Amino acid sequence: MKPRIALLDASHGNPDTPRNFRRELDGRLRRFSVVDREFPETYEFDAVVVTGSRASVYWDEPWIEETRRWVVGALERDLPTLGICWGHQLLADVLGGTVEPMGEYELGYWTVVHGGSSIFEGVPEEFTVFTTHSDAVTELPDGAELIAKNDYGIHGFRCGQVYGLQSHPEYDPETPESVVRGKDHLADERIEAGCEEITAANYEAATPAKTVFENFRREIDAERRIATD
Repeated sequence: MKPRIALLDASHGNPDTPRNFRRELDGRLRRFSVVDREFPETYEFDAVVVTGSRASVYWDEPWIEETRRWVVGALERDLPTLGICWGHQLLADVLGGTVEPMGEYELGYWTVVHGGSSIFEGVPEEFTVFTTHSDAVTELPDGAELIAKNDYGIHGFRCGQVYGLQSHPEYDPETPESVVRGKDHLADERIEAGCEEITAANYEAATPAKTVFENFRREIDAERRIATD
């Protein structure tokens, strides 16, 4: 039976987010709009995925604190957990790391280097992926392992069964342009330059990174086998 996965959707209702994750994650996903303060009533799931968001984890908003508290409970129960972009930052924050504004945007298709963690099995050591963030994890939690980086800094960490990835390997070909054009606080020239990078060739180059979702599913299955032994 496919694993039960709680999808904590922090995207402010963007329909691209659940669509992309439902396509890439082979499991029985149940979506919770945490921005609307929707949370699972129990922890009866096999894994948790925390999505991206236009928020910052250090904002003083009730839904962010409530999300943090629910995630703490999931980690206390050793649920395999994957955070993407904002989710990566939230997990780092919950575990005691540091998240800070970058003072700039990493936006578009960029090269990231990984260090061989199991979540990257089958992914080239240097890989292309779409990124969009102006906050970053600047200090890892105690006990966490740096598993991916690029010139902008930390791009992934592992702490036991918890994985954080700064990039967006879940994106389909259409999502990047929607994301870039939504950055209406950026200069028009930056937006148009970002859109010019959104090509079929760049999407194809980023496709190998999607293997992280298959690898995360294997981690979930391994934990389920241990739990039933």
